[in-house]
Amino acid sequence: MSRSRYDVLGIGNAIVDVLARCEDRFLEDNNLPKGHMRLIDANEADRLYRVMGPAMEISGGSAANSMAGLASFGGKSAFIGKVADDHLGEVFGHDLRAAGVTYRTPAATEQGCLPTARSMILVTPDGERTMNTFLGTSTQLGIAEIDAELIRDARITYLEGYLFDPPEAREAFAEAARIAGEAGRKVSLSLSDGFCVDRHRAAFRTLIASGVDILFANEDELLSLYETEDFDQACREARKECELVAVTRGAAGSVIVTPDERIIVPAEPVSDVVDTTGAGDLYAAGFLYGFAKGHDLTRCGRLAALAASEIISHMGARPEHDLKQLAVDRGILKG
Repeated sequence: MSRSRYDVLGIGNAIVDVLARCEDRFLEDNNLPKGHMRLIDANEADRLYRVMGPAMEISGGSAANSMAGLASFGGKSAFIGKVADDHLGEVFGHDLRAAGVTYRTPAATEQGCLPTARSMILVTPDGERTMNTFLGTSTQLGIAEIDAELIRDARITYLEGYLFDPPEAREAFAEAARIAGEAGRKVSLSLSDGFCVDRHRAAFRTLIASGVDILFANEDELLSLYETEDFDQACREARKECELVAVTRGAAGSVIVTPDERIIVPAEPVSDVVDTTGAGDLYAAGFLYGFAKGHDLTRCGRLAALAASEIISHMGARPEHDLKQLAVDRGILKG
């Protein structure tokens, strides 16, 4: 890759996470599908906040989490995402910049803009997270927020599938991919959630075929994308459309697929799974860091697995430990 100021630029929802522990019965009583993300409106966000237990607020958003993770490895990352000019918008921007991520998208002040997005995340005793997300002003991101200079100055532009619902955001993704492609940069996409794939399968396939170089998915998302129950078949289909596909499989680790090879990477051992929020985000962070730095795909997968294991060992989707130092301690990177 040619010289660049940033390793990765993420584009996605700018969200503040509100995390609380709960029992499975709470999910059942409130008709919340365990382990999934659902979109909610402002009224439901307020209702859920009133009935959930004690909570903590942490700046989040899938691609933003990935960029924070990449910065923890020592990489140079940037982010494009829309917040409102309100308290949570200030929280989001402060936390992201404090993590070492360049963030310069102006806060929305125009008439009719929605409040900053928030995700009510409920964590059950087994560490599984159930996400209830009010997307707020993040859904109003459009081509006007696409910073062409940042895209041209990043080795990889990473697109978050969660942001694919609004037509304006879809257009912004297409524009970002076009700019990156014309600049000779890589484009990466995360499918984000099975529900996203179910809603936008055809549009995802079109975007992937038109210029996605690196695809991230978990096993269920990949099976849904190619409408099959055969994992090997899904991998064969994916390798026809992307030069690189990284598929997470939970405790079974991950599989990295290219047109010429298939690499199996075991999961890093975790003594206690506390909260799976952000596991996929941090997997992408580790992988993209390794790829941007020119490491081989096996090492990229090991860095990804390490980052995912760190994030599920505590509450929240931002690293609590220096990921680069952890990688050095495990012998994955040199000091």
